[in-house]
Amino acid sequence: MTKPNDSGPASKPDAAPEKGETAAFSRKPRGELGGELGGELGLVATPIGNLGDLSQRAAEYLKASDAIACEDSRITIRLLQHLGIKKPLLSYHDHNADEMRPKLIDRVTRGEKIALVSDAGTPLISDPGFKLVREMAAQGLRVTALPGPSAPVMALILSGLPTDRFLFLGFLDAKSAARRSELEEVAALRASLILFETAPRLVTALSDLRAVLGDRPAAVARELTKMFEEVRRGSLQELLDHYTQAGPPKGEIVIVIGPPLADAGPSADTLDDALRKALRAMRVKEAAEAVAAATGLPKRQVYQRALELKQETSDDA
Repeated sequence: MTKPNDSGPASKPDAAPEKGETAAFSRKPRGELGGELGGELGLVATPIGNLGDLSQRAAEYLKASDAIACEDSRITIRLLQHLGIKKPLLSYHDHNADEMRPKLIDRVTRGEKIALVSDAGTPLISDPGFKLVREMAAQGLRVTALPGPSAPVMALILSGLPTDRFLFLGFLDAKSAARRSELEEVAALRASLILFETAPRLVTALSDLRAVLGDRPAAVARELTKMFEEVRRGSLQELLDHYTQAGPPKGEIVIVIGPPLADAGPSADTLDDALRKALRAMRVKEAAEAVAAATGLPKRQVYQRALELKQETSDDA
């Protein structure tokens, strides 16, 4: 994934920076921070494990902010103590987002610089915040981002799997039936899949991945950037066998699954032939289920094609 080059010429600050601040983060007069109104919201990526991964630019932004919006203040305060920064912390999470969103927007409108951080990694990735960004942008308020650690991207580049196309799925449903349904929706995509999982559910998740996607190459990454960082690579079946025997691992887990194998599944003509034969004796749903079981293709994909073939037959009649 190509990263934008943000190393262009620095703009000249409107005024000399205050003591202890760099020119890049000097405060501007209220209402002159780049948007049509007010101040600024900064999306600040924080370490996913190793505190040394916080960029100098991110640290300076936190220091220059009027307040910091965070998920869990107990986690964020440890980072700030490490940096020697004391700032007001504003709780912003899934359970209070609707209440806090207008308050944060009001503070930015009045000219404050607010930093938004997640407990670990890049804000908004499997964390609350996109509605806040959307509403601030709609009101002409300035929103910027300070890039940094991201567990999904780190796991992908360590997996040894294709990186040219990928889809991040976050956490799938905790229930097996619902999880399999979600996987069927993306099974045919020619892209690497990335998802989060908890240690207690790892074995059942790998079992569902194997059942729906087939025995694709995959990787299980855990404790990224930490002392016991581990990336275990193998087929989904090999990984399932390992963790079934070894038990659930410790730490935060990211699973990466490669795209469909080039020789996986029947050709389109073979699928159509099998469906036409099944449709002569069965209804669409039963025919799709039978062919999906025989070919290993996702039920949703086979059912959709069965509907198309049934419609073509009706049109020709």
